[in-house]
Amino acid sequence: MRLENISKSFPGVRALSGVSMELKAGDVHALIGENGAGKSTLIKILSGAYIKDSGEIFIDGKKVEIGGPQHALQLGISVIYQELNLVPYLTVAENICLGTEPLRNKLGFIDRTEMLKRAKAPLEFIGVDIDPRALVADLSIAQRQMVEIAKAISHDCSILVMDEPTSSLTESETVKLFRVIETLRNRGVGIIYISHRLEEIFSMADRVTVLRDGELVGTLPISAVDKDKLVTMMVARKLSDYYTRDQVEASEAVLKIENLSDGKRLHGISLTVRRGEVVGLAGLVGSGRTELARCIFGIDAFVEGEVMVSGKPVRIGSPQEAITLGIGYVPEDRKKSGLILKMAVRENLSMARLNTRNGQTAELLSLGSFIRKRAEEALVEKYIEQLSIKTPSHRQNVAKLSGGNQQKIVLAKWLAIEPKILILDEPTRGIDVGAKAEIYALINECTKRGMGILMISSELPEILGMSDRVLVMSGGRIRGELAREEANQEKIMQLAI
Repeated sequence: MRLENISKSFPGVRALSGVSMELKAGDVHALIGENGAGKSTLIKILSGAYIKDSGEIFIDGKKVEIGGPQHALQLGISVIYQELNLVPYLTVAENICLGTEPLRNKLGFIDRTEMLKRAKAPLEFIGVDIDPRALVADLSIAQRQMVEIAKAISHDCSILVMDEPTSSLTESETVKLFRVIETLRNRGVGIIYISHRLEEIFSMADRVTVLRDGELVGTLPISAVDKDKLVTMMVARKLSDYYTRDQVEASEAVLKIENLSDGKRLHGISLTVRRGEVVGLAGLVGSGRTELARCIFGIDAFVEGEVMVSGKPVRIGSPQEAITLGIGYVPEDRKKSGLILKMAVRENLSMARLNTRNGQTAELLSLGSFIRKRAEEALVEKYIEQLSIKTPSHRQNVAKLSGGNQQKIVLAKWLAIEPKILILDEPTRGIDVGAKAEIYALINECTKRGMGILMISSELPEILGMSDRVLVMSGGRIRGELAREEANQEKIMQLAI
């Protein structure tokens, strides 16, 4: 496939400006850039979801006009989007065969036996043990991601676009995916691979194309670049500028937990978070980190143990009680649990503050059932400016913003309550390096104000770069604590396994 001078504009925004790239059969071609660089717009043009304004697309040397998603499939283009595109209350087999269902007769009755057979083949090909009769709603996020991959390769494509395919996968599932990519590559499938994880780019890609602000920065063989060069091409910033943890002297404990258990996944958890410090919480998927965060925030109940906030024993029975105590929680899945996608930036950013008056937040944004619009808008504009949130206005639907700006809104929602304790669960998942650097700077600013931060992350460089202390979980227990100066990836992994 060859793209020549592809351009696309939306009202007030030029998303792509004269972008050209080439994909060879059997190549893995990485496409990288910050959120808002134009990657998603480009792949939506390839999938037929958007129509380009100008430029030309050639497949096997023949000029084509992609008229829609079905036409893209007929041309051999399959796309795996970062946001999973499955119907939750259909089965795995029904999702894989959606739109291409095998029919039993001319009356349109579906041949369910043949459908199961067709669904099993790509699942077996990628090496996952998922029952094709299972409802997608009953699967984990990682399993749904594998179904999405199986669905894409079931179309016998010659061009496969993968947008952040490992963002929800465990390490073992990622290894399986890389084996599938290698097999597809050997079969002559051309793969466009989008990822914010630069180590994946270097392990899988043959060439890399970098976009910035909708324009082509350059295309290079992967052997001709290193991480520093790629980062500089993406954001004009050096890699060494990422993890800058400003030293803040920690003082009294704002959060202390002793012997906490939930009777299911958590067993005898004890930890302390002090004012002005970042405590990193590391561990493999399933170690209990998110379950611990949910217990602290009052989403899930615990059956044993004691929680103290600023030295006082508390019993947190709901998120509202946690908010009143000055606890904020940025969840792992921003789209499912952090935002209401059909609401505007203003509504999302102000919602935790509407009926909250704790020790640090004296002014209410609501009186009874009435929202004080001027006070709300002033608060929202303040955080849009402070966090450099890129949005046309506070009335913009939050679903239309980039992942990095959505994450900033989730952070701003909790900063607006002026918390004592901020729990961050995978705070930079699925966002680009530029937005990551901005969030790290924000973490530094929060600790300077005396906030205590408990940060969960699966990215070890992030844990090592931003934590003052590191706690490592495995099997629902804390297996060890490492000071910043002694922590390294090997020690963390030894404790995690």
